[in-house]
Amino acid sequence: MTARLTSVNDHEISGECRTAQAFQLMHELQKSRRFASDASHELRTAVAGLRAELEEAGLHPDETDLGDLLAKALRDVDRLDAIITDLRVLAEMESGPPTLSRRIDLAALARDEIARRGDPIAVRFTAEPGVRVRAVPIRIARVLTNLLDNAQRHARHLVEVRVRRDGDDAELSVTDDGEGIDEAERERVFQRFTRLTAGRRLDGTGSGLGLAIARDIAHAHRGSLGVGESETGGARFVLRIPLAKPAESP
Repeated sequence: MTARLTSVNDHEISGECRTAQAFQLMHELQKSRRFASDASHELRTAVAGLRAELEEAGLHPDETDLGDLLAKALRDVDRLDAIITDLRVLAEMESGPPTLSRRIDLAALARDEIARRGDPIAVRFTAEPGVRVRAVPIRIARVLTNLLDNAQRHARHLVEVRVRRDGDDAELSVTDDGEGIDEAERERVFQRFTRLTAGRRLDGTGSGLGLAIARDIAHAHRGSLGVGESETGGARFVLRIPLAKPAESP
C-alpha cells in the first residue's frame, strides 16, 4: 500500500511539473510574439514616415526644400539605426554574455566611458575609490551609455554620475535636472518600446529600448535598476549590483 501511494504521489508531482513547464513555455512564446510584433510595428512606422516624405517630394519637386527633406530623411534613418542596434543588443543578450564576467573597478569603467563621450552638457563625476564588482564590462558600459543618453536628452544644465558603496552593493547613479518622471510612469519607462511624451518631443530618433535593455542587464548581474526624483527635481536612475567578494581573484 505504501509503495502504491508513493507511486501515485510521484505521478501527481510529475504532472504538476509538466503543467508548470508548459505554462512557462507558453508565457515565453507569448512574450516573443509580442516583442516581434512591437519591433515590426516600430520599424514599419519609421519606414512609413521616410517613404511618405520621399513620395511627397517626388509628387511636388518644385515645392520641396531639398535641405529640409534631407534633414527629415536622416532623422528617420537615425531612428531606424537606433532600433536595429538595440534589437541586436537584445538578441546578443538572449544568446548569453559575450565574455565571462570579471572583477572590475566600477568607478574606473564609468570614468573611461564618460571621457569617451562628447556630450553637450558636461558630466559631473564623483566616486568612492575601490568599488569593485564582478561583471561583464561591455554590458555595464552599455547601461551607463543608455542612462547618459537619456540624461543628456532631458537635462537643462546638469548631468551627474556617482559611484559609491551601499551596504553589500555597488551603486551607480545618473542624475539630471530636467522635468523628471511622474511617479505613475516610473515603471512604464522600463517597458520595451515605451517612449513618454517628453522623450518624443525632445528626441524623435530614440528606439524606446534603451532603458529596457539597461534593466535587463542589471537583472542579469543579480542587480536592479530603478528611477526616482533627483534633488534638482529631475530624474535619478540608480543601478545596484553586488560588490565583488574580497576573496574573489581577478
